[in-house]
Amino acid sequence: MAAESLRGRRLWRSGRARRMATQAGFSVLLLIFLAYMVERASHLDLDIGFMDAPAGFQISHTFVFGFDSGESRLAAYFVAVTNTIRLVVVGILLATVIGVLAGVARLSDNWLVSRIATVYVEVVRNTPLLVQIIFWYTAVFLKLPRIEAERSLFDVAFLSNRALALPWPEPRGDFFTAWVIVLALALVPGYFVRRIRARREAETGQTMRPNLYSLGVVLGIAAIGFLVLGLPVGIDTPTIVSEEFTKGYVGGLSVTPEFAALLIALVMYTGSFIAEIVRGSIQALPRGQTEAAMAVGLTGYQRITLVILPQALRSMIPSLTNEYLNLTKNSSLAAAIAYADLFQISEIIINKAGHAVVMFIIVIITYQVMSFTISAFMAFINRRVQLVGA
Repeated sequence: MAAESLRGRRLWRSGRARRMATQAGFSVLLLIFLAYMVERASHLDLDIGFMDAPAGFQISHTFVFGFDSGESRLAAYFVAVTNTIRLVVVGILLATVIGVLAGVARLSDNWLVSRIATVYVEVVRNTPLLVQIIFWYTAVFLKLPRIEAERSLFDVAFLSNRALALPWPEPRGDFFTAWVIVLALALVPGYFVRRIRARREAETGQTMRPNLYSLGVVLGIAAIGFLVLGLPVGIDTPTIVSEEFTKGYVGGLSVTPEFAALLIALVMYTGSFIAEIVRGSIQALPRGQTEAAMAVGLTGYQRITLVILPQALRSMIPSLTNEYLNLTKNSSLAAAIAYADLFQISEIIINKAGHAVVMFIIVIITYQVMSFTISAFMAFINRRVQLVGA
């Protein structure tokens, strides 16, 4: 008996035995949980046929696709998804630009620039995002002049608490598609011009400005095609129209206070965190990299774009991916100011038709698809910038 007890204690002290026992216990608990969830799901009505019924409500914000209350709830949800995607895509682009500029500015030798960037980062990132959204909406945009007393710029751009209405390009004539093809083909010579001048810059050490010349070639070809094809793009200018009891803008691009407040708050908030990621990644580089770039005579812009940021990017991307995902999820706070994102439209559908569980499952799946798409794209970028063999 003593020998068996000793063998039992030795077996329990074995790391392998403990790991197997832990895994077996976790597997049992997981199976019990899954069985419970399946049993509960069997009692739920997961039919999505209610999404084919007429929506019965209007959507105040639409992008690309219009919407009428007689269309289905599925169409309303699709419009809401496009609104969210527009907000997320524009927000990610602007937050990245602001974050990189603020992160580099924090390391600037200029005392004023560095302190301004520091104040921005410390104030914005330590203020709740919902507070910032409501501040921009109520204290800034709703305080703009009423549409009856709007401010205009030569009667082609208008600013009021209803919207910021701006001129916007629109296709005209039958050659717009042909001009888009010309614009796409112009990227080919632009790519080769950049490649040739970048190679010469590396061989001679002289500043060849490959990006500037490449952009000039693309814009030049696009301008020639634009003139040859008879101006296939025009400018749609907004105008003020009066309806029965209200006024509004027709034509051009209208940026509503809800979209503007939400976008600015998301961009400023996410940009403050990106700025710290950029600053930390740059400071993690060996000091010798900057000194070597200065020794070969590179300008400040060249040091940042050719030496510092490309190396820092390798450590930035995982953290940047997290911030992009946070921005995507934080966009659901749009419901606080009645911006028609997918979460707010889902709540309206639930109030009208019920089926809350089904709607929340659809919302979760939608956010998962958007998040996985962002993660996959950033993983692709991460693989491209990593050193070979790293």
